[in-house]
Amino acid sequence: MRDTPKTPERLAEDLIGRKYEELDSEEQEVLQRIASGVLVGLNADEEASLHAKFPDRLADRVAAVGGSWGFIIFFTIILVFWMLLNGRVLEFFGIHPFDAYPFIFLNLILSTIAALQAPVIMMSQNRQSQKDRITARHDYEVNLRTQLEIIRLQRRVDRVIEVAIAIRKADRHVNETHPTAPLD
Repeated sequence: MRDTPKTPERLAEDLIGRKYEELDSEEQEVLQRIASGVLVGLNADEEASLHAKFPDRLADRVAAVGGSWGFIIFFTIILVFWMLLNGRVLEFFGIHPFDAYPFIFLNLILSTIAALQAPVIMMSQNRQSQKDRITARHDYEVNLRTQLEIIRLQRRVDRVIEVAIAIRKADRHVNETHPTAPLD
């Protein structure tokens, strides 16, 4: 038989010692989940992906690609190829380089890429900080649930100890009032 209170209001008073209305919204949500038997909500990635729109997902992909070693190596190869091609290689074949040294067109392209890539990466970082806040909220919920469960278990252990002490006292009283004869 479970003696656990079923409502969040009773849980608040029995476990935390405060009225339900005095608790903040996160604590109220935890007590509602405990009362309803729901173990855990969505994890941070699931919750963030539920609210993610196409531009958000695109920003995450651009940041993932733009911040990788693969991108850096690939982009370095493209830059070296561009500079070699527009240096003396095209002149060797009798073609005038389309972006001769000091590579003004290359600088324009790089500046444009940097101007677009930086805000997109910042958007992705903002989304990551939202995920971090969700993760922190989940961690808080787990910690609070753990503390509440420890309180519930401690109260059960205290009740078991009280019953054991009462039984021991009753046994002593019975032994004092009705001593048994020693066995020969």
